[in-house]
Amino acid sequence: MANAGQKASGRTSVWLEGKVRRGGRGGGQPSGLDRDRITEATVRLLDTDGLAKFSMRRLAAELNVTAMSVYWYVDTKDDLLELALDAVFGELELPDPDADEDWRDQLRTVAGEYRGLLVRHPWVSPLAGTFLNIGPHSLALSRTVHRVVRRTGLPAHGITGAISAVFQFVYGFGTIEGHFITRSAQAGMTQEAYFRHAMTTAGQSPGAAQILKENEEIMTARGGDTVEEMRDRDFEFALDLLVAGIETMVTAPPQGRGEPRDQPQ
Repeated sequence: MANAGQKASGRTSVWLEGKVRRGGRGGGQPSGLDRDRITEATVRLLDTDGLAKFSMRRLAAELNVTAMSVYWYVDTKDDLLELALDAVFGELELPDPDADEDWRDQLRTVAGEYRGLLVRHPWVSPLAGTFLNIGPHSLALSRTVHRVVRRTGLPAHGITGAISAVFQFVYGFGTIEGHFITRSAQAGMTQEAYFRHAMTTAGQSPGAAQILKENEEIMTARGGDTVEEMRDRDFEFALDLLVAGIETMVTAPPQGRGEPRDQPQ
């Protein structure tokens, strides 16, 4: 998804501009700055202030330079956001698909790493849906995911579907989890206090109260002493369901694998 400025200039990604490794725009660039330092400061500000409050002026103040100094190293704010996005993908500890390890364990490892990234950096979710995600760290994640899923034994036509099932689930789960943590912090509450407050408030609505009443048994069976424990159990169980689904599709007859069915005569 490109913004208007990107459409006008024909730009699709900072990684296609041939300038990512460049230190600046030639002679005269401000001393004491480099692209890595600017990117690190961008990540720090996005973590503390959020995406909506981020600006080049705020970044320049953080670096104790003028806003124009930053533009020696990046052309646009979008370029910088794309660099920051790929930088945090570098935090992922990815398994080696060639290692002697079960694909199920490797898939759970990558899913857990991605979930953790989305929770630590809530701004990643909207940006990951905005840019092409073709920086080196993002490509490393994609390459690992594809190689792990290929080891499942699924037919070629089922690979992308399995990836979508697992990682769109993780994307949604981690996004909602990150938003909940952010809202709790903004309210000055612990996650447990915010959760209880939300449930109490929802219980005042007749429609929501009925739904909560109907789901009391499910909530009790969910277990867990903390919100984090409840979420962890939900995440692990959902991931187990997806892994079991992949196993089933590997051994299913051809018609159960999404292949075209015979048409009635």
